[in-house]
Amino acid sequence: MIAAHLPALQIVIPLAAAPLCLLLRKGDLAWALSLLVSLIALAISAVLLSQVLAHGPISYELGGWAPPWGIEYRIDVLNAFVLLIVAAIGAVTIPYARRSIADELPESQLGGFYTALLLCLTGLLGVAITGDAFNLFVFLEISSLSSYVLIAMGRDRRALTAAFQYLVMGTIGATFIVIGIGLLYMATGTLNMADLGARIPALGANRTIIVAFAFLTVGATLKLALFPLHFWLPNAYAYAPSAVTAFLAATATKVSIYILLRFFYTIFGPAFQAEDLTLHSLFIPLAVIAVLVCSTVAIFQINVKRMLAYSSIAQIGYMMIGVSFDTVTGLTAGMVHLFNHAVIKGGLFMALGCIVLRVGTCQIDDLAGLGRRMPLTMFAFVLGGLSLIGVPLTAGFISKWYLVQAAIELDDWVVAAAILGGSLLAVIYVWRVVESAYLRPAPENAPDEVSEAPWSMLVPTYILIGASIYFGVETSLNVGVARAAAQFLLGGAG
Repeated sequence: MIAAHLPALQIVIPLAAAPLCLLLRKGDLAWALSLLVSLIALAISAVLLSQVLAHGPISYELGGWAPPWGIEYRIDVLNAFVLLIVAAIGAVTIPYARRSIADELPESQLGGFYTALLLCLTGLLGVAITGDAFNLFVFLEISSLSSYVLIAMGRDRRALTAAFQYLVMGTIGATFIVIGIGLLYMATGTLNMADLGARIPALGANRTIIVAFAFLTVGATLKLALFPLHFWLPNAYAYAPSAVTAFLAATATKVSIYILLRFFYTIFGPAFQAEDLTLHSLFIPLAVIAVLVCSTVAIFQINVKRMLAYSSIAQIGYMMIGVSFDTVTGLTAGMVHLFNHAVIKGGLFMALGCIVLRVGTCQIDDLAGLGRRMPLTMFAFVLGGLSLIGVPLTAGFISKWYLVQAAIELDDWVVAAAILGGSLLAVIYVWRVVESAYLRPAPENAPDEVSEAPWSMLVPTYILIGASIYFGVETSLNVGVARAAAQFLLGGAG
């Protein structure tokens, strides 16, 4: 029965389709195959989430080898949630990419682009679904290597430098992760995550385990661009093709947050962190600095892509604040923002891609008067900006409401003030774009006719922007599933 093999099909289908895109050669055929695969991946992820919510975790044995001896795909409420986010963003990005990428890349490179995009999607889905620690590293590298290729395809020559910088930092992070996994195997003799979670408590204060924890923590924080290990991210987002920026901003760092959660709560467990290394004292200061410093740096950017890139580093700080509280409310807040930020920032970068298509740039000065010339695109950006700030009735407000609530529960008023301060800083950098687009006349050297973006790009943009409004009103999916995942993690289930 095919339903029993959905966990494997979640990976096999996009992995098998990726080289076919390269063989098809024609861009339209490669795009059509990619779109079909992304929609299938979304459908599978939705079915897996519904099954997990109804019946509990799913264990899938690859090759008939029972875990922990064989590789296991294990789906619980946490990674089913992440699978849905990644697959949904992929399914929205690929329709958007057809027109956007056709403008930025020559026809001869389109097959390679969709191959790399499907490989990246495969890697991110694989990281989320696998129950094997080394398998996680393998899928992480698949997504990373394809990300470097996608970023390097940017038409600005600085895209190559950005991709190389990302490659260097990503390789360092991956090296830390694989060393940490090796140390865990040396100490426990297993790579299965659930089995690791069962064996580590019996080892007590083991130095090898503590060192492994440190290596995995540093590697994961490099991958998710937590301050001060974030320097690869602004250039990568700024110079990658527009569709790539939207996809990576909405998925890659979110999957890295998932890796951190999986290591901390499934493998090491909450008790290990409480006794050996306290998340609160380690990450809260870095997260608060990220929120305040990177939001401030965003204010002074003249390139809107770079502005949103620094904003993303600040938003990662918000997620890490929630994760580091180590309470049900805190974890819920972190995972709600993981979901909400994916739709908000994906929509904002798509709106910017529409602007780049028509104007050729996203410098703030070149956006002057664009509110009248591209009203639908700029309205989408304004709505996304309001959600990023955290205005009531938007998804961003829900995230920050839960974050502040979690801080108040622990009487951490400094963190609560930092969350509110970050929102005020977001008002300033979003307002800079709004002011240029609506309150300043078009520059004298601006093209006489700047038409609205094509519907093939506007519809995906409004799907994500609409989601950022919808999930600020109807929270049963984002908050409901995030709370279930938080309770699952803190309950000690493997």
